[in-house]
Amino acid sequence: MPHPQPDITPDGPRYEGRLLANPEEEVVDQGLRFDLGTLVTRRRALGFFAIGAGSLALAACAPAASSSTATTDAATGTATGGSTTTTTAAGEIPDETAGPYPGDGSNGPDVLEESGIVRQDIRTSTDGSVTAVGIPMTLTLSLIDMANGNIPFENVAVYAWHCDRDGNYSLYSDGVTNIDYLRGVQVADADGNVSFTSIFPACYTGRWPHIHFEVYPSVDDITDSANAIATSQVALPQDVCETVYATSGYESSVSNLAQLSLDTDNVFGDDGGELQLATVTGNTSSGYQVNLAVAVDTTTTPTAGSVGGGGQGGGGGQRP
Repeated sequence: MPHPQPDITPDGPRYEGRLLANPEEEVVDQGLRFDLGTLVTRRRALGFFAIGAGSLALAACAPAASSSTATTDAATGTATGGSTTTTTAAGEIPDETAGPYPGDGSNGPDVLEESGIVRQDIRTSTDGSVTAVGIPMTLTLSLIDMANGNIPFENVAVYAWHCDRDGNYSLYSDGVTNIDYLRGVQVADADGNVSFTSIFPACYTGRWPHIHFEVYPSVDDITDSANAIATSQVALPQDVCETVYATSGYESSVSNLAQLSLDTDNVFGDDGGELQLATVTGNTSSGYQVNLAVAVDTTTTPTAGSVGGGGQGGGGGQRP
């Protein structure tokens, strides 16, 4: 093996940056002190190399930082943006009365026994004879299973109903007792979503504009209203209501709405509809998309669903 050769510098021969102790001798003959210095220098370099290699290895194994720019809607707990969309529960949907016009068999009429009640478009009665008119509206409810870690509540059945443009409830109000439009059932998909095509409801005397719904464990359970695991209502935003009610056909809703507020409503007044106020987009020409996240906790006992007094709709008075 050839001997290591020194570097010739103006100050004399150097090896690994150090002057030779005996310039006239070869590098291997510089003595014990010089040899020890060479060994220490090499070990130090090897140590630095090992540290650097370890750092690179750790960096390679560490999880990559997320580049998501997701934000969370405080009202619905829905995270949006970035690469994913996650719906979480901001709180359990409040239990509310089903009102005196549920049509679920609890006080007479039972549309849930009809073979065609499981449908997405609820504008027409199940026999196809009558179609409700009004500004188009699509209602989407995102069901969340709180008891199982806020996952999408797949396969639950949702029964939704609301009044028509004149403030009348099918099956109950004068003139529409033999009609079952604006009522229907949908089964939640893998994302926990149900969607209904309908028309924007009126504002009648004494109640803020709203939509009723009941949640059942499955579509097989809808024939008995006692099976409902949640009963609540969707509140509609004031600015959207004012825009819709300024159109032809909704004239009576203008004065009714002017006398109300979410804070004084006999259903939403407890908290201004904090967990029930829908997010709405769209316009009067193409229609509106109404969305609400609905968190259901099956570990709690439902406390609502009881119906109010009887009577006919469309004639004024306070009706839940």
